Amino acid sequence: MTPRTLHWFRHDLRLADNPALTKAASEGLVTPIFILDDEAAGDDRLGGATRVWLHHALKSLNVSVENNLIVMSGDAETCLHRIIEQTGATILTFTTSYAPWQVEQDAQITKRLLEQGVTVIQESGSVLWEPEQVQKADGTPYRVFTPFYRRGCLNLTQPRFPLAPPDITFAEPVKACPSGALAIDSLNLLPERPWGDEICAGWDISEAGAHERLAEFVDDGLSNYKEGRNFPDKPHVSRLSPYMRFGQVSAHQAWYAADGILPEHDSQRETFRSELGWREFSHNLVMQNPDIRTKNIQTKFDAFGWRDDNAALTSWQTGMTGFPIVDAGMRELYQTGYMHNRVRMIVGSFLVKNLLLDWRHGERWFWDCLFDADFANNRAGWQWIAGCGADAAPYFRVFNPVTQGQKFDADGHYTRKYVPELSKLPSKYLFAPWEAPSTILQHAGVTLGTTYPKPIVDLKASRLRALDAFADLKLAANAAVEEQI
Repeated sequence: MTPRTLHWFRHDLRLADNPALTKAASEGLVTPIFILDDEAAGDDRLGGATRVWLHHALKSLNVSVENNLIVMSGDAETCLHRIIEQTGATILTFTTSYAPWQVEQDAQITKRLLEQGVTVIQESGSVLWEPEQVQKADGTPYRVFTPFYRRGCLNLTQPRFPLAPPDITFAEPVKACPSGALAIDSLNLLPERPWGDEICAGWDISEAGAHERLAEFVDDGLSNYKEGRNFPDKPHVSRLSPYMRFGQVSAHQAWYAADGILPEHDSQRETFRSELGWREFSHNLVMQNPDIRTKNIQTKFDAFGWRDDNAALTSWQTGMTGFPIVDAGMRELYQTGYMHNRVRMIVGSFLVKNLLLDWRHGERWFWDCLFDADFANNRAGWQWIAGCGADAAPYFRVFNPVTQGQKFDADGHYTRKYVPELSKLPSKYLFAPWEAPSTILQHAGVTLGTTYPKPIVDLKASRLRALDAFADLKLAANAAVEEQI
């Protein structure tokens, strides 16, 4: 009798280079399933933007698996048990996850299914190197990126080559499920407001779309990636992160994408690969720090004097701070579900340093608004910006939003696109409109405080305030050490 295998899709919504799915296909008849388990995810349940992306990704995946995808909602263990009971599946395959709640859940599911005689097969498919592989010689984890990547990752074997899509023989469709198989629409992933449709414009949310985006990047963006990635209006970033977040393209496929196109050890490709290395580093940090969403990696920051200012937070969230490059980034985020990486650093620095607001506010807002909101990258990135993470940017490094805009959006195309009320303002004053003469403002149709907000903080004063707060923290930390001695 042909074995029946249940393949559990989660963050691997692709057919190509999916080791767990390839294993399932090799075992016999395959039943694919996706389960939305919000209760187990808890505070890690998907945000608004990621739910929108997931809706369209599942629609596309279902077509790819010949409309055989079973979609369910509820406790994953309960759903799996009932589907296995109904289909008679004797094997379960899935891709390893590193989110702390899923690590715990996977262990429990595996244990109970094995006790019932079901073979459980986990395959790595999300990262280039397993976190436990990348350790120092003494067996301790790396806390600084450069040695992590150069000594830890690159000294290991090269990442495996991507796998071709498997030949899949699907089991007969399951007509009814005890816990209720659902239509994808019944997951209610799309918001009631039209925001869900608006932010999808310009994205082909499918595995094919992911590979088209990767090919476009290799052809048009990679050749000047090292420098060009800093300019938000230029086509030199990959924009692959949402596809990688849901596994519509794998890290292995991205790693080898330029083979045969660029020379070996080409600096542009190596720089791009190092960014994939940062993704690996973030996953390692989560394995070491499962409470990274709420707790500072550098515990001295537990005593940091964050301010409470809801009005300032709302101004930041809505792109109404009075600093055009910051506002452009925050509006891009809300309108498109994406933000250029250089601008992410600018808006993040502004929140935690100029506004002196807790980085957790930024992490939560990005979690809800970003298509690529990832449990590892989002949290490690925010702790890096705040200065409290591993290998973090020094707290005294404060991005000046005026000079950042002048340097990286000199012609103003990006800023004018997302802050159209300043579109007629000359570039000389675009990033500091409060410095423009009244006649210039009048000619551009700008009335500060009416058509565009006045700055909500003074840059110089807020920078000094941040430095003073960090100095106080440093003094407190030193005093605590002396007291212990």
